[in-house]
Amino acid sequence: MIGNTKQVALYKNRNLWSGIMFGVGLAAFLDEAVFHQLMHWHHFYDKSTTTVGLVSDGIFHAFSWFATVGALFMVADLRRRRAFIFKRWLGSVLLGAGVFNFYDGTVQHKLMRLHQIRYNVDILPYDMAWNIIAIIFIIIGIALLIQNGREFNQAGVNQKNALE
Repeated sequence: MIGNTKQVALYKNRNLWSGIMFGVGLAAFLDEAVFHQLMHWHHFYDKSTTTVGLVSDGIFHAFSWFATVGALFMVADLRRRRAFIFKRWLGSVLLGAGVFNFYDGTVQHKLMRLHQIRYNVDILPYDMAWNIIAIIFIIIGIALLIQNGREFNQAGVNQKNALE
């Protein structure tokens, strides 16, 4: 951990939110680049023409790009302030990516039916893989955040004991 404990404590939430934002942006970017552009499995919005689907992909791609770049500006600021906590940030990246993919796989794919992962195939294995991977990311992210919280609390206790 870089910087003193009080300084880092002020920026714990910024580490969390920059990681979540980066995770959402990265997951959205990879989804759009791989499944929309390279594999042509679907568009962000498949309930209209191909042109509308491509425009929706462009908007989705812009969203992912802005989220990713915005998050990296926050990381740069944290590093400049010597308050960047890598483990906390990595945990929140995984949490953000997992929550985004689970939301996409359940709400957008199944409830709203904006698009499916693939068409003209047995969709169940794809849905299972998509959502299981998302849940694994969420679990690992939460575990890293809990572990980091314990380490941070322990470091605070050790520093307080050293001052007494």
